[in-house]
Amino acid sequence: MTQDELKALVGQAALQYVVPGEIVGVGTGSTVNKFIDALASMKDQIKGAVSSSEASTVRLKALGIPVFDSNDVAELAVYIDGADEINGQGHMVKGGGAALTREKIVAAQSKMFVCIADESKLVDHLGTFPLPVEVIPMSSARIMAQFAKMGGQAQVRLKDGQPLVTDNGQHIIDVKGLTISDPVAFEAEVSQWPGVVTVGVFAYQKAQVCLLGTSAGVKTLKF
Repeated sequence: MTQDELKALVGQAALQYVVPGEIVGVGTGSTVNKFIDALASMKDQIKGAVSSSEASTVRLKALGIPVFDSNDVAELAVYIDGADEINGQGHMVKGGGAALTREKIVAAQSKMFVCIADESKLVDHLGTFPLPVEVIPMSSARIMAQFAKMGGQAQVRLKDGQPLVTDNGQHIIDVKGLTISDPVAFEAEVSQWPGVVTVGVFAYQKAQVCLLGTSAGVKTLKF
């Protein structure tokens, strides 16, 4: 199966975790787009969604799925999103699509995080995928210097030759060369650095379930 077919497979499989009559948390990215397309088949069974990005909101609304502001929803039964990396404990690196801050917010208000990914995303240690960190622009140089002290090589993410601007009006730093052996401690430390809006390690908001697309079908991992 192609990677695209694996994404469609796990997107469809995630429907089993959607609670009828509830509002579902929806993430961002190419795998989540497959889930959103599948969700359209049961849109009459749910109240709607809380979305983690402008891109997902546009896609949901185009399919006739109502989108609620997160402030108007007390708690979500489930949040379904992809990952750039996930380890054997359900800790993830996220933010390749630049939506990490809103993703972490929606994950925090959800009782369960279901990660949907293809098997290439499962790793022993986080850090091979460049770590996204959303930052306030005036702090970029100092934060990149702090990562350099950790042995990382950081750079500001560009789009059309200019710093990419997130849905929140901030910039993204991508950090290569890290081995994140203790994701909980790493997330706690970097989150305290002045100027960091969100670090793309999801250890506090980790996945409880991962639906992994493999050549043999969907493999369910529980953490």
